[in-house]
Amino acid sequence: MLKNLAKSLLLHEKIETTEAKAKELRPYVERLITRGRTDSIHSRRILLSRLNDPLVVEKIIKKISPKYKERKGGYTRIIKTGLRTGDNAKMAVIELVQ
Repeated sequence: MLKNLAKSLLLHEKIETTEAKAKELRPYVERLITRGRTDSIHSRRILLSRLNDPLVVEKIIKKISPKYKERKGGYTRIIKTGLRTGDNAKMAVIELVQ
């Protein structure tokens, strides 16, 4: 589930999910982006083993990671949006910082 959430976040750069899932997803995605900062075969293989999607790996290395080259972390933001109707689960939007 975490892998699918990470792929969706990296493809769309913003997703809405429950607050607990967003908090679990944040460190996972930030490690992937940090790994993508160095464009090497080793980094590509690690990212591919974590995500199983070459298109997402290419997007991390070519588009997402270069934006954060000078940043030392904190690539994502969690914004709480309220409660979901039906089961009252706490909802949040997790997005990549611009």
